[in-house]
Amino acid sequence: MTRESEDTNRRLLRARDAMDRRYAEPLDVAALARVACMSSSHFAREFRRVFGETPYRYLQRRRVERAMFLLRTTSSSVTDVCMEVGFTSLGTFSRTFTEVVGCSPRAYRDATAGRPQPASGSFAMRWGRPSSFGEAHLPPAPLA
Repeated sequence: MTRESEDTNRRLLRARDAMDRRYAEPLDVAALARVACMSSSHFAREFRRVFGETPYRYLQRRRVERAMFLLRTTSSSVTDVCMEVGFTSLGTFSRTFTEVVGCSPRAYRDATAGRPQPASGSFAMRWGRPSSFGEAHLPPAPLA
C-alpha cells in the first residue's frame, strides 16, 4: 500500500465515521466530500471503489439499521422512527426499509415482538445487521 492510497483510505474512513455518527442529519455528497477533503465526484468514485457501495446507499443502510433497532426496542410510531433516523418521507423510508430488510417496518416490528434482543457484539447481532440491500435477517425465534 502506497502512502497516497493510505491517505485516501484514511480520508474515506473519516467521512464514513461522520455518516455513522451523524446519520440523522441531512448529509449530502458535497458535505461528506468536504470531510474527506476531496471533490464530490472524486469522493463518490473512491468511496464506491473502497467500500463497494455509493455513499448515499451506505447512509441509507445505516439509517435502516438504526430504524431496525428502534422498532425492536421502542414503542415509537413508524413515522417517529422514520423522522428520528433522518428520513424526511415516510414513503421513502418504507420503500428503503423493505429493500434492505425484506419486509415493511410494521411487519418487522410484528415479527420481532417478544423475541430476545441480541447482545451487543454477539453473532446474532451481526447476523441481523444488514451488510447490503436485501441481506438483513430477522432475529431467531425464541425457543419453545
